[in-house]
Amino acid sequence: MKTNLIRHLANGRSRLRASAVLLVAAFCSPAVLAQAAYPNKPITLVVPFSAGGPTDLVARTLGAAMSRTLNQPVLIENKTGAGGTIAANYTAKSKPDGYTFLIHHNGMATAPALYRKLSYNPLTDFDYVSQVIDVPMTLIGRKDLPAKDFNELRAYLKANGDKVTLAHAGLGAVSHLCGMLFRQATGANLTTVPYQGTGPAMNALLGGQVDLLCDQTTSTTQYIKAGSVKLYGVTTTARIKSMPDAPTLSEQGLKGSEIVVWHGIYAPKGTPKEAIDKFGAALRSALVDPAVAKRLDELGAVVVTESKQTPVGLQTWLAQETTRYAPVIKAAGQFAD
Repeated sequence: MKTNLIRHLANGRSRLRASAVLLVAAFCSPAVLAQAAYPNKPITLVVPFSAGGPTDLVARTLGAAMSRTLNQPVLIENKTGAGGTIAANYTAKSKPDGYTFLIHHNGMATAPALYRKLSYNPLTDFDYVSQVIDVPMTLIGRKDLPAKDFNELRAYLKANGDKVTLAHAGLGAVSHLCGMLFRQATGANLTTVPYQGTGPAMNALLGGQVDLLCDQTTSTTQYIKAGSVKLYGVTTTARIKSMPDAPTLSEQGLKGSEIVVWHGIYAPKGTPKEAIDKFGAALRSALVDPAVAKRLDELGAVVVTESKQTPVGLQTWLAQETTRYAPVIKAAGQFAD
């Protein structure tokens, strides 16, 4: 009897160990671990433009705050060139595991019209996370440009025609798009001068090598406030909080030039919903962080409404903007390929 009892206890212990092993195996399966541990390594946020540029500044500001929420670094990777299409194509082709995201502006909507042989489809090759911020644009001129205000500038453009130069940060950049809208709205036959990024375009304006530039407040505000450039107006429908004394181009009689730079965050198609949800939650937390809000306010950026801070909000907006800008680009007759 004692022997049978020992065997019974031994068998019981064996069954208990086996059950424990199965239980641990179940909870340690890749699917469960991936869901429970995400993120368990650094996340890459791809920026289509150079370090120090407007989109890069926004990405780094948000990434630092999101890192604290996610308990993992959000690394900024600048993949520049071709109006942002290199970065977008890279992201579209990346592994959809929740560790690669893309932040991009209006260029996501203009690429299908600018590039007739685009290697990805912005409307179908991505999952959507959220819209982020809107950034006003400013029309500025070199410090010694004769025109003192926008009314004088219109007369100056009419008198000088294609002798007036308008810089932009490259095909597909928002400064390029703003320039197209400005030229169409004024009917001015300006000479456009492309540069490889906002920094070189701004340096050319500061150095007096070009006459005009239309770019984001994130890169122009410091020079406007320092008096290093002339401000002719902002591109929004209403005056902006960061420069309340600056008139809009619209209120000065220029219709059809309204534009803001909007930013959205995307993921490769097929990224797990759990990863998108968690990354999106960290983003929304960053947008209400007082330090982030202060920095964005200094840059003239405006956080979008909560209804836009959703995958559906971004998807709907991208489709609308793609439709809006296609005829503008076609009318300008400027293509990047």
